[in-house]
Amino acid sequence: MARLIWWAALVAGATYMIPVLAGWSGPEIIVWKGAGVTLLALWAALHARDRFGWMIVLVLAFGAAGDVLLDAAGLTVGAVAFAIGHLIAIGLYRQNARSDVSGSQRALAFLAPPLALVATWFMLEGEALRIAAMIYTALVAVMASAAWLSRFPRYRTGIGAMLFLLSDLLIFARESGQIAPELGAALIWPLYFGGQALIAWGVVTTLKTEEARA
Repeated sequence: MARLIWWAALVAGATYMIPVLAGWSGPEIIVWKGAGVTLLALWAALHARDRFGWMIVLVLAFGAAGDVLLDAAGLTVGAVAFAIGHLIAIGLYRQNARSDVSGSQRALAFLAPPLALVATWFMLEGEALRIAAMIYTALVAVMASAAWLSRFPRYRTGIGAMLFLLSDLLIFARESGQIAPELGAALIWPLYFGGQALIAWGVVTTLKTEEARA
């Protein structure tokens, strides 16, 4: 059952590119949008055995809520749901910090937040918009850096979190006219959902492997 749900999540997330590229909207499209990460959260819940397992379930659940609420209730409400998930994720990753981190890997983790903030500042105009976007960007960037420095697989969870950050920066680039809307449509969702899937895969399989060894 868990394997079936995993593949269903990937199918739901991948096929959501159809309405993205076609420009479809409506309640059923919002449900479609939320289905992928919701199924990832359900998959994670089937494997959860300790507080770390349930923390990643909450991270994914708030991400799914954010996906839906962005379209159903507006930007602010959706962003709050994502922000709660990022805070839980930061706690999860910092409680599972990697003990052996090379200088180059640590440098990337420390550079990601300031570089993301600089990019956000220059892409957006208007003081209120900039401040709100930079607060949110800081949260996502810290989450991505914490994931990169965590003991979870860097080439799954770490890269997944960085892809999540990149997808948000591309949203700002699209909204400010820095990239064409068509390019944004082609890149943002795959980076976001791919990032979420990699995050889930890295955390859940690591915890599952450790449980089997115990």
